[in-house]
Amino acid sequence: MDYIWLILSLICIITGVLGSLLPVLPGLPISWVGLVLLMLTKPIETDVMLLSVTGVIAIGVGILDYWIPAKGTKAFGGSKYGVWGTNIGLVVGLIVPVPFGFIWGPFLGAFIGEWWFASRKGNEAMWAATGSFVGFLTSTFLKLVVSMVFLGIFVTLVWNHFSLFF
Repeated sequence: MDYIWLILSLICIITGVLGSLLPVLPGLPISWVGLVLLMLTKPIETDVMLLSVTGVIAIGVGILDYWIPAKGTKAFGGSKYGVWGTNIGLVVGLIVPVPFGFIWGPFLGAFIGEWWFASRKGNEAMWAATGSFVGFLTSTFLKLVVSMVFLGIFVTLVWNHFSLFF
């Protein structure tokens, strides 16, 4: 049974890392569930403090994930259409086979959102799109760093108990 928990935990951790880059997957909560599943194995003792701290961090970063792009957009004079455009542009950028679509998509989405729906023209739409994009990149980077820390915790725990697993 330990192998099943270990495999499910690894799948959750990897999915969480991918989810930190993709807006459709709740990356950090999935990574945290991976840590919980790892604690269900017999070789690793349940560390309530570790799970509590990582859980609070996952919740905090989840809240910041909504707050940072909105603040970035507002700081550059953007609207909610820029934020929505960023998220929609990311999904489209991932689907459309364009080189670096995950980078171009959010920026173009924010620009279109500001230009088309918020009726901003030229430099004003470009500036607002830049703010939305900077906020998006900042929150994505934060999620990626935390999910990689969760992956590091997973690897450390498995490595320290390697002989008990294999």
